[in-house]
Amino acid sequence: MAFTIPTAEDLGLALDLEEIRGDRADFLIRMAVNLCETVVKPLPDEAVAVVLSVAGRAYINPGQVSYETIGPMAVQRPTGSGGIYLTKADRSALKAAAGRGGAFTVDPTPDTADPSPTWPVEVYAALDGEFEEGWGS
Repeated sequence: MAFTIPTAEDLGLALDLEEIRGDRADFLIRMAVNLCETVVKPLPDEAVAVVLSVAGRAYINPGQVSYETIGPMAVQRPTGSGGIYLTKADRSALKAAAGRGGAFTVDPTPDTADPSPTWPVEVYAALDGEFEEGWGS
């Protein structure tokens, strides 16, 4: 199934907003899709959550305000909590959704490798059985 770009209504629902500016939301969603495609292309279906998260951050905090005081209320947001960007968790989620996350094993042994030993199997054959006492059979 192909990735379906979320709509402005999807973003409004994710942000729990009753009203949303459709033109701005559509623009931010397109920008989020383009940014996500720098990590994984084509985007898997599960990338919708990351796209909405990226667009939602930019929609809620376009000016990247980190501290705001209105009357007796003060709000402090983490640095870099606005604008269009991908967090490390976003990148990991995209890679995992595309099946590219996690550990893997690489076997460097060629298919034509011979499992037989390359050293002399009969080491003692060249000595003709002559050993000093205590050094052999």
